[in-house]
Amino acid sequence: MDSTSGRASAPDPNSGEPGPSAGSSSVSASLPQQQQPEGSSPPAPPSRYESQKRRDWNTFLQYLKNHKPPLTLSRCSGAHVIEFLKYLDQFGKTKVHITGCPYFGHQNPPAPCSCPLKQAWGSLDALIGRLRAAYEENGGRPESNPFGARAVRIYLREVREGQAKARGIPYEKKKRKRSNVAVAAVNVSVEGAGGGSTSGGGEGSGDADSSAAASSAAATTTV
Repeated sequence: MDSTSGRASAPDPNSGEPGPSAGSSSVSASLPQQQQPEGSSPPAPPSRYESQKRRDWNTFLQYLKNHKPPLTLSRCSGAHVIEFLKYLDQFGKTKVHITGCPYFGHQNPPAPCSCPLKQAWGSLDALIGRLRAAYEENGGRPESNPFGARAVRIYLREVREGQAKARGIPYEKKKRKRSNVAVAAVNVSVEGAGGGSTSGGGEGSGDADSSAAASSAAATTTV
């Protein structure tokens, strides 16, 4: 009995107590630490653009689901996108004067009128940009993207021009500024080419480059 009392007693299977497993407990305790990468940090929250894009995408999918008859994304076309944009006009907050309104073309009308509220062109244009990106991020092919259809671009251009006339807020194009920057860049290249030719560069190459740059500068200035 003395010899048996000196040895560690085996666990009783009926007692419900686990046996001595110090090695396994230490390994299990160290597992969570091994799974966590060093220097890991919680994922950054999505940006405002990504959050808005996700909400717009879910709204469009819900619109397709409630459409009569219901539409699938694979059968959606540019015409359906235009219908969706017109559907959103009922939630717009931009006053767009109709042709018969006395304040048509007035940027700051002196009194209220009964003209409808619609979505502003800038809001629709930004919305289409987000939906176009979301379509391709969710597995859509760029060549079949309904948000990039030609009909959608034409509709947005008509909305922009119509609202500009109705609200008296023209959307100015910035072509003149771009042409001035192009002329300045060409002038700089002309000066650089002239400096290279006087410094004894390759024979004939400096004159050819400077003459080409000068002719392009003259053409740009003429235009």
